[in-house]
Amino acid sequence: MNNTVSGCDGRDQRIKEKEKDSVVKHNVTGEGTGDKFHRVSASTLIPANIPLGLPGVMDAEGRVDESRLRAYIVKNGGVSPSERGQVWRFLFGMFPCSSTALERPLLHGQLAVRYQVMKRKWQQLLPACVRLRLNGTDAELVAAVKYYEQRKKAAQELCQEQSEELRERLSFLELQAQVVFERVTFDLEELQEAIRIIDKDVPRTDRDLAYYLGEGSGNLLVLREILITYAAFHPEVSYAQGMNDLCSRFLEVLDSEVDTYWSFSCYMEKFSRDFRADGLHRKIELEAELLKELDPQLHTHLVTDNMDRLTFCHRWLLLGFQREFEHSDALRLFEILSCDHLELISQQVERAHYRERLACKLSLDDRPLSEPQAINAEFTFELFICAAILLLHRDVLLRCRNEVQLIQFTSSLQGTLDLNSILNKAEEHFYNYCKRSAWDHLNTGCRTHKSKEDQFIHQLRNLFS
Repeated sequence: MNNTVSGCDGRDQRIKEKEKDSVVKHNVTGEGTGDKFHRVSASTLIPANIPLGLPGVMDAEGRVDESRLRAYIVKNGGVSPSERGQVWRFLFGMFPCSSTALERPLLHGQLAVRYQVMKRKWQQLLPACVRLRLNGTDAELVAAVKYYEQRKKAAQELCQEQSEELRERLSFLELQAQVVFERVTFDLEELQEAIRIIDKDVPRTDRDLAYYLGEGSGNLLVLREILITYAAFHPEVSYAQGMNDLCSRFLEVLDSEVDTYWSFSCYMEKFSRDFRADGLHRKIELEAELLKELDPQLHTHLVTDNMDRLTFCHRWLLLGFQREFEHSDALRLFEILSCDHLELISQQVERAHYRERLACKLSLDDRPLSEPQAINAEFTFELFICAAILLLHRDVLLRCRNEVQLIQFTSSLQGTLDLNSILNKAEEHFYNYCKRSAWDHLNTGCRTHKSKEDQFIHQLRNLFS
């Protein structure tokens, strides 16, 4: 089968720099037409040579200090909406933090062409799946297809205006991409099943968001093609329910089909297990372990047979509390959770432990030292967020007597939680968890004086300030 992709196919091959006042743009005037419509341009990219407005994060050549970026996001509770799109391209690995401002436009061109070749390959093998099948009962979805077709036509007209030099460069990149993906084969039955589920889930994406309203409903079709392309080239993961909501978040923030695909793919490299039964089961187990540490009574109440453990928290943990907070706060929380918040702090806590152990060893030369109680590295910050929500509503949960009441409780929380309050509570619970570990070690291992305990706890408290 001929997989050659024309150098003029699709808007994703048009590479240009475009400054954006806001990451999420709506009602963009369509170039080449007189209409206004929501347009997701795969090459819409905040210029790579514009420095991040985050102190000390980007150097003069455009390289990003990843540890400082993550620390900034955590300390400041996220970034501003105007910088979120640029930050996410680094945070989620689409652009290496070590790349320079000169290198990134070239890298972006390669990613755009590779994505187009990948998408074209499954479309050639399954031409009947290229278009979303409509039953005519969803007027908004019918309109979405119309808007999407308008956008494709406008993009094709733009493609005809490309210079000969650009056409040649794109053709070379396409040839390289074809070589990379030439030997990729698909299990067509499994892919068709994934597409069937995607076609059910995409229309269920939160269409109350401005990004998917009116003419922006065409973005649903963009989301569909990203998810199908991902499922086609990641058969070990394929597609699972909930991925549409997760990917939708990337598409809204990045406003780019290509950038969304690659950022979503990078994210899934780390978290794809969460969409498998074993991964989700392990996460629920960890939440139960953490709750037992923080509140044994509530833990005992929620893990009885009638309560079926903590499975009612499933959606929270799978989608990063997407619907429990107001939408803009949910985006902030998602980027905070993606910073490996506890990993950063735990490293500092471990260094503090080491310094205290060393001090104990010097003062107690001949006394054997016991190892301190280890901080469970599997207790990620999202688990502390979940625990903070449970403990905040402790009285209500203790009155719940069955799983139906728990589900009613979780439904009542949607869009009602205050993010800053929950973040503070989650950090407080983690601080207390670390403090207990430190006290256990100091009181049973070193037998130091009270002043030593106060000194260590003061040091620990400073990590959370």
